[in-house]
Amino acid sequence: MESMGNLRRTNMCNDLRMGDIEKEVILMGWVQKRRNLGGLIFVDLRDVTGLLQIVFDTDVNKEAFEKAETLRGEYVIAVKGKVKERESKNPDMETGDVEVYADELRILDTAETPPIYVKDNDDVQEQMRLKYRFLDLRKPSMQKKLLTRAKMNNVIRNYMFENSFNEIETPYLTKPTPEGARDYLVPSRVNEGKFYALPQSPQLFKQLLMVSGFNRYYQIVRCFRDEDLRANRQPEFTQLDCEMSFVDVEDVIAINEKLIAKIFKEVKGIDIQLPIKRMSYQTAMDKYGSDKPDLRFGYEINDISEVFANSTFNAFKSTVEGGGKVKCIKIDGSADDFSKKGLSNLEKFVKTCGAKALAWFKLKNGVVESPIAKFLAESELEALKDKMNLEEKDIIFVIADKNSVVSTALGALRTKIAHSKNLISNDVFELVWITEFPLFEYDEEENRFVAKHHPFTAPIDEDIDKLETSPETCRAKAYDIVINGDEIGGGSIRINNSTLQNRMFRALGLSEEEANEKFGFLLEAFKYGVPPHGGIAYGLDRFTMLMTGTDNIRDVIAFPKTQSASCLMTNAPCEANNKQLSELSIKVDIQE
Repeated sequence: MESMGNLRRTNMCNDLRMGDIEKEVILMGWVQKRRNLGGLIFVDLRDVTGLLQIVFDTDVNKEAFEKAETLRGEYVIAVKGKVKERESKNPDMETGDVEVYADELRILDTAETPPIYVKDNDDVQEQMRLKYRFLDLRKPSMQKKLLTRAKMNNVIRNYMFENSFNEIETPYLTKPTPEGARDYLVPSRVNEGKFYALPQSPQLFKQLLMVSGFNRYYQIVRCFRDEDLRANRQPEFTQLDCEMSFVDVEDVIAINEKLIAKIFKEVKGIDIQLPIKRMSYQTAMDKYGSDKPDLRFGYEINDISEVFANSTFNAFKSTVEGGGKVKCIKIDGSADDFSKKGLSNLEKFVKTCGAKALAWFKLKNGVVESPIAKFLAESELEALKDKMNLEEKDIIFVIADKNSVVSTALGALRTKIAHSKNLISNDVFELVWITEFPLFEYDEEENRFVAKHHPFTAPIDEDIDKLETSPETCRAKAYDIVINGDEIGGGSIRINNSTLQNRMFRALGLSEEEANEKFGFLLEAFKYGVPPHGGIAYGLDRFTMLMTGTDNIRDVIAFPKTQSASCLMTNAPCEANNKQLSELSIKVDIQE
C-alpha cells in the first residue's frame, strides 16, 4: 500500500461544480463503483459529503490508468487531477455536471469484499447491519442522519449559549434510585460490596444546580435504564436536559418553543408558527385517547353515552349505568372501504388494547345500518345520526367500556385507520404542548398513589389544598411537547419548599424516614434556600428520528443496541474473567 506522502486533500467530493472547471484538486475517499470501458476507467469516489466521478484515461496518465485497473469496491484512494465538464451529465448526482481527470492515483488501502452492500436501500437484515455497523455507517443515508443529529446538537448549543444557559456535566456514577425504571448497577472495587448506579436522568443533580445558584443549566447527556425494551427504546439514550431558576410554566414553555422553532428552521428549513398550540391532558384524552395525540388527521373521539343512557341494548345501557362511557370515532364517506374481513380485523385490534368488542354503524341510503341495529330502538338510531351528523357512506366505530379503556382503544384505532388510509405524512409537522397532567396515578400493585412524573413535581396552585383530601383530582405544573404523536420532551415546575415537599411525600405514602433514606441529600440541600425552578428534558434520539424521517431509532444512533440490549458488533455484554470478578468481590451463580 502507498502513503499519502506530500498529497493533502484540497476538496471534498461534493464541493466541485461548474465554477471549478480546470482547477487542480486532490481528493480522497472510498471507491463506490468502477467501470472499465477499455481506454477509459470511471470510478465513483465517495466521502462523507457525497460522490464524484473520477476518470482514468491512458492519454492523461498511463501509469494511473493501469493502477486503476486493480481498484475494487471500498478501496481507499487518493486522486490528483483536473476538474472537467462531463459530456454525459448525471442529474441524479449533485456533482453530475463535472468529473475529475486523474493524473495521479495512490492506493492507500485495499479492501476485502464487504459482507453487506455499502449502498442505500439494500434489503440486508438489521442483524447484519448492526454486526457490521462500521460498514452500515458508510451508507450516505446513514451518514446524513448522523450529520443531521450533529447539526441539531450544534444549533442547541448555540441557542443555549445565546440565552445564558450554562453547560454543566453531572456524574455517571450515582446513587441507585428507588423510583422509576430499573437501574444499571456498577460494582465498586474500593468500596467492597457497594454499588453505583448509572443515572436514569440528571433530575436531582440539575435541581441541586439550581439550589447552587447557577440560574440556567443544560446538558446533552447520556442516560441509562435497565428495562425490557419495546420498539424504539434503547438501554442507553441521550437527553437534552434543561433547568431554569425563578420561572413558572410560561417562562419554560416560551424559551423552549423558540428553541424548537430554531431547530426546525436551521435543520429542516421549516418555519414553526409560535406560540405552539396547547391542550390540557384531559382534553387530549377525551378527544384523541392519548396524552401524545397525533394531530395530522381528524377522527376525534366523541362521547355518545347520552344517546344510549336508556338503551334497549343492554351492553350499552349497563356500561353507562356502571359509570363507563360509550364513545366513537367517525370516518367520513369511507363505509365502502371496510370489508367484512377488515372490520373483523379492527375488532381483533381493539381487543389487544383492552376493549371487549367493537361496534360499527354506517349510513346507507339514508338508513343507519349495523349488526346490532336490531337491538336498538329507532329513536336511538335517529339520535345517533343527529348527534354525529351522519352523512351518506359515513361509518362510525363504537366502544363501550371503562373510560380509560375506551379512550385508549379508540385512540389507537384512529391512528391505525389513518395509517391504513395513508393520511399521515412525515413531511407535515403538528406540534402541541400538553399541560395540566394529573399529579398522581394509582398503582394497583402497590395499592397507593405514585407520582405521575416524579415526587418533586409541583401541583397547580389551586389544587394544593386537595393533596390530602382528593389527590386523584390534583393537577401538576407539568408539560410535554408532542410532535406528530410522539412525546419529544417533557418537564415540570419543581416543588421548592420543604413544607409542600413533605405534604407531597405524605400523599405518596412515604414517611419522613423513607423520604430521607431515598432523597436525603436533596432534602438536606432544600433546607438552605431554594429558588422556584423548573425545566424540561428532550429525548434527543426520538427528536432526531422525527427530523430525519425515519421510524427506527437505531438509525440515528451510531452504535445502538438490539431489542435484547446487546451489541452485535462488539458482542457486549460478555462474561468477565475471574480476576475481574475477584477484584469486585463478585461470584456469578446463574440458576438453571
